[in-house]
Amino acid sequence: MIDVQKVTLHHVEMKLVSPFQSSIETVHSRESILIEVQDRSGHIGWGEVVAFSAPWYTEETIKTCHHMLTSFLIPALFSKTFGHPEEFIDAFSYIKRNQMAKASIEGAVWDLFAKQQDQPLSTLLGGTMKQIDSGVVVGMDKIDRMLQIIDKHVSDGYKRIKVKIKPGMDDVLLKEIRKQFPDVPLMADANSAYTLEDICTLKQLDQYNLLMIEQPLAHDDIVDHAALQAQLTTPICLDESIITLNDAKKAIQLGSCKVINIKPGRVGGLTESKKIHDYCQQHHIPVWCGGMLETGVSRAHNISLAALPNFTIPGDISASSRYWEEDIISPPVTVQNGKIDVPSAPGIGFEVDLYKLAKYRTAAESFTN
Repeated sequence: MIDVQKVTLHHVEMKLVSPFQSSIETVHSRESILIEVQDRSGHIGWGEVVAFSAPWYTEETIKTCHHMLTSFLIPALFSKTFGHPEEFIDAFSYIKRNQMAKASIEGAVWDLFAKQQDQPLSTLLGGTMKQIDSGVVVGMDKIDRMLQIIDKHVSDGYKRIKVKIKPGMDDVLLKEIRKQFPDVPLMADANSAYTLEDICTLKQLDQYNLLMIEQPLAHDDIVDHAALQAQLTTPICLDESIITLNDAKKAIQLGSCKVINIKPGRVGGLTESKKIHDYCQQHHIPVWCGGMLETGVSRAHNISLAALPNFTIPGDISASSRYWEEDIISPPVTVQNGKIDVPSAPGIGFEVDLYKLAKYRTAAESFTN
């Protein structure tokens, strides 16, 4: 029985090892809220708000998530007991969207439940893999600098390289990468930087043997992506367009994509992530797990999720040291020969380092049932 007695919100801010640039924004430091839930027996689960400080990825921000948590989600959590984390989707269904706020507290409850059951989170989600392949993202920079970074990541054994692209920084970039790395598994992420008027430019990218082009068109589009996919050899991967299982169903039925990126924060939690995974598996659409520049708490959730069998493409789950001088979990996430071990300990399999939490915490607030 899941009977949460206390919720603590830990506001933290951590500086990235190096700025991360996409077609939309450059991120220098990461503001997050870590969610700590505790039951009557003293079991503790952890979740994380993965929204950014500004609404450039989705409409949610750290501040909007804080409002949703304190005004609606935590009171809803306290209003009843639950037998299983999957019941939270129905409990929160009256709240429209706000997927990242929902996912933060749902993830904490999944971790709590797994610890109550003395089982790894990956096992309870249906994971079958003992190790997952690790991919890495390279933000926009000068091309020579990006080539140096890619060379290091390839040497480190990462199984897939993703680069950010935008108009004017696409064909020339990919051409140079392919000159130096003709065989590396490579994909391009556009973060909605293009329209159908750019179809000729996007068709040129077919020559670079990409694993996929991620979210080339509008963040809320499915129809135009279907028209574009019909013109491309390269698979389209949808990211921002997929908010729910229903979105995934429509995209697959319309032929809008051949790959889907699943981010628990974007789709409202691990339960919805699993539903999307299962539907894609039934329809032979491979999936992979995306990243949100998270701390180790959310990264641990992603590792557990990516152990499910249809996560056949290396995700954006890389070592803690890629982003932080020191992560907030112990031990930090490490990559060996391009792989990450799926934890076998109960819950997310990592411990929150309370000393480091205090070091990076800017505020904390607790709520009791």
